[in-house]
Parts: sequence; C-alpha cells; structure tokens
Amino acid sequence: MRVILTSHGSTGDIYPIIALAVALQRAGHHVRFATIPHYQMEIEQAGIEFLPLCPNWAQADLSYWMGRLQKIRTPIYQLRELYVGARPYIPEMIARMDRALGDADLLVSSYLFPMNRMIAERRGVPFATFSFAHHVIPSPDYPPENLPSPAWLGTRTRRAWNRWLWKTGDAIVDRVINGAVAGALRTARLPKVRHFFAAPAECVLVGVSETLMRPRTAELDPRFRFTGYCRWQAPADPTLETELQAFTGGKPVPVLTFGSMVYENPGAVMERFVRSWPKDRRIIVQRGWAQFPQLGDEATFKVIGKVSHDQLFRHASAIIHHGGAGTTASALHAGKPQVVVPHIGDQTFFGMEVERLGCGFRLKRSRWPENLHVTLDRLAANPDHARRAAEVKSVLAREDGPARAIAELEAFVARKARAQSAGPAAVR
Repeated sequence: MRVILTSHGSTGDIYPIIALAVALQRAGHHVRFATIPHYQMEIEQAGIEFLPLCPNWAQADLSYWMGRLQKIRTPIYQLRELYVGARPYIPEMIARMDRALGDADLLVSSYLFPMNRMIAERRGVPFATFSFAHHVIPSPDYPPENLPSPAWLGTRTRRAWNRWLWKTGDAIVDRVINGAVAGALRTARLPKVRHFFAAPAECVLVGVSETLMRPRTAELDPRFRFTGYCRWQAPADPTLETELQAFTGGKPVPVLTFGSMVYENPGAVMERFVRSWPKDRRIIVQRGWAQFPQLGDEATFKVIGKVSHDQLFRHASAIIHHGGAGTTASALHAGKPQVVVPHIGDQTFFGMEVERLGCGFRLKRSRWPENLHVTLDRLAANPDHARRAAEVKSVLAREDGPARAIAELEAFVARKARAQSAGPAAVR
C-alpha cells in the first residue's frame, strides 16, 4: 500500500505515528509522513519520507500556542483555540494534502484533524484515524468525560441519557470546529466536519492497551479498534548516559518531566521547587518545553535536555509527569510508580487511569513544587504502587501495537476494495 500518515502537535502526537510509519515500512508498504517541518529531522532519521505541511513553526511558536491553550480551562474552548491557531494555514494544508493523495491507497490521520476525512472522501481514498486515548470513544454505558450519569436513573434510562450526552457533545464539537474553520472549508469546497466522536472514520485505531484500557462491559461501535501502544524512541545518548550514571551512582532517583507543558516564569517555579526539595535527595529534571533552568545544587538537581523516555526512565525510582498520552505510555512501559501533575486537556483523565491501574496518583499543579517530596514519600510508603507498575509493564511487554495496527489497516483497505469492486449495493 501507499500510505500517508499525518498528525500535528507535540511529540506525543508525532512519535506514535512515527512508530506506525516504521512498522508499515518494514511490512513492505510505502509510507510518507505529512506534518510541519519542525519534526522533519526526527521523521527522516527514522527512515520515513517526509511531506511538509505548513506552518513552518519553530519551537518558540509551538510553546507560545501551548501556553495559550493552558490558559483555557474548558476542553471545548481549548479545541476551538487549536483550530483558530491553525486557521490561517488550513487552506494551504488542505491543498498540499489533496495533491499528496493523488496516488495514495490510504490516509491515516490524527483524530484531531477531521477535515482530512473530507479530502480523502473527495479523492476516493480510504480514510482511518488514530486516537491517542480511549476517552473519546462513545458508548451508552458511560458518559463523556466529566459529565454526570447517575446510577439511580436505572440501567435503561442511564443508557439513553449517555447516548443523548454523546450525541449532544458530538453536535457541539462539530459546531465549534466548523465555526472556527468554515471559511477555509468553503475555500477548499469541502463539506462541514461531522460526527467528531461518533463516526470520525470507518476505521479508528485506538493506540492504547486493550488489556488495560478497554472498558470490558461497555458497548462500543466496532469501528473503534484497540491496537495497543505505538511507541517510537529516539536513539540513546551515550554522553548523557555517562552523566546520569555518575549523578545517580547507579541508584534510581525520581525523574521529573513535564514534556510540552510551558510556564510563564519557569525560573520562579524552579526556585519554589528548589526551596522545598530536601537537600539530601537527588532528582533528575528534564527541561522540556518549559525550559526549566539549572538552579540549586548540581549534586542534588540534574537538569537535562531532550532524551528518549526509555533511556531516561531507566534511572527512575518514580516518574513525575504531566499525564500526556505519550509520557503516560512510556511511564507505564517503564514499570515505575508515578505521580501525575495534570496541566491541560485529557491529562486529568490519564492521571485517573494511572490511579485506576494502581500505579500512582495525581498531584495538583498549583502546589506541586512545594508538595512533591511529601507526595513521593506517600508513593514509596505503599509498595503496592511499585508492584502494580511492574505488573503493568509485564502486560504491555506482551503486546505489539504497531503489528496490530497494521493488521487492522490492511483488513480495512481490503474491505474497502472488495466493496468498491462489488458495486454501490455492497457499499450500502
């Protein structure tokens, strides 16, 4: 197959798609990854052909928009801000994607960019989406995240209530997206976005562990296919490895990484943290998009730059992170107990999942610099967290997300081909 993959955002939105691209290519398919030039080097280092989409944002631009999103508390308005930021570039992005699909057999897009569906349908190219989380899958057996579904309603009434909530949420999100990008869609002569939750595509890959994350008793539309995690890691840094070994003395220490989260004054946050952290305990802090500065005693605080999660988390006694989809996946694969400090969007959901799995718990963002050491003491005081984290790691080691995803995509394209050859009646 000639496959085009596309996604945008932080590394948590890019690296799973790189993993899928690498696996598809090894399986004999021709793969191109369409995204902004910021990720070109990493995509090409993985051996994947890169297709440039605008805008040509630098790290400072990405950090700026992440900062804007973090100031918005309501997920619906965060979503709107995402499309408002992309709006000036959408016509050119649509034009480039339209040209690229001229010889494609399949388009796989992040679920956050539903306009790709209309481009693919206009071209007659099979379209699938990739979801980094499972809380966007509608079901009559549970409501959308953070909305009430009282048990006292009774099973039949509660299921009807949940259906109504999902249908209403679908309509609201569709309206928000269409309101933000209506002009761009008209320019490209594309129809409005529809069914963001209920039917984003005929095939939706859900890139999390089916064993750990799939609601066992819930009724789900069969278009949603749990594949397991797709994870790509940059090559290890031997120089940094030497530094980390020297810093830790070969003994695990807490590791803090907030990934793509940003702060208006990261120096002030780091100063609060240094003042509160015990002087006799070492900790590794990853700068991330916040660019935390090196403050405090270098024998206590090891502040580092970009490095693969797998390399970094090998040195962790516990992992403190923001609850991003990619970081949560890496922390679960590392088999280490966790403290999740949600900052935005679905990170609270992933923190709740970490708690549900028994691997750790959440800490409020507002006071994490002052409370982290006490929270880590609580985490260490209960060995069940470490035991459960090791069990989760063992489960994940038996799963092969990319292979499962490829099987689903190949079967999907084959079904589409059979339906097309059988004629309109079979398609209906």
